[in-house]
Amino acid sequence: MERSYATDTASSFILGGLVGAGLALLFAPRAGSELRSLIGTKVREGASRGRELGERAAQKSRTLIDDARHGLDWQKERLNAAVEAGREAYHEEKS
Repeated sequence: MERSYATDTASSFILGGLVGAGLALLFAPRAGSELRSLIGTKVREGASRGRELGERAAQKSRTLIDDARHGLDWQKERLNAAVEAGREAYHEEKS
């Protein structure tokens, strides 16, 4: 599946923000235990946000797949109706 330019740009922006935030935490003037606690909190928040985004992406994918299936079913019905109309026209012309 192709990713859009906007998706790549947003992903790069988010990744850059996370790296910048991590570096800011590492170079911040804090006590070691306080810094480790803060890093742990931020990592958990990031993981939670990542899961949330993953769930949203999965839901959107399921919706797109369902929409595509409905579209294919509709096209299949139209094709079957056209084939049946052709058969009927052929049998009427033949008899």
